[in-house]
Amino acid sequence: MRRSPELRPTGWDGLVVLAVVVLAAASAWMVWRGPAGEGNLTAVVSIDGAEVERIDLEADGETRTYSHNGYTLTVNLRPDGEAGVRVETSDCPTQDCVHTGTITRAGQSIVCLPARIIIQLEGGPAADGDAPDVVIG
Repeated sequence: MRRSPELRPTGWDGLVVLAVVVLAAASAWMVWRGPAGEGNLTAVVSIDGAEVERIDLEADGETRTYSHNGYTLTVNLRPDGEAGVRVETSDCPTQDCVHTGTITRAGQSIVCLPARIIIQLEGGPAADGDAPDVVIG
């Protein structure tokens, strides 16, 4: 009669477990460390997926208008004197871009789906670790 194999952990099993733990820790560290803040806060405007303009928000503080797909957005750069972006008016039906409000941190974006316009912030100072990630309501 055949004997069943011994089911004891070996050194190779320990090596595999160690590799999985190291990869998990490295992945978690990369996700939780957040975006590195470097340079000035910059607004990147994309229309139909193509970048059309890059605006340094530390130096520029005016209102710009973007039109595409039959819709027009009026964008306020540096609202309230702070580095940020807000869509003041839009003639799109849902007004989601207007209701987004002011964005002020790298990684935030304003999207107008009917006009196919995206405004995303890049760079700027490192985010405050105590600030909330999301505010609902």
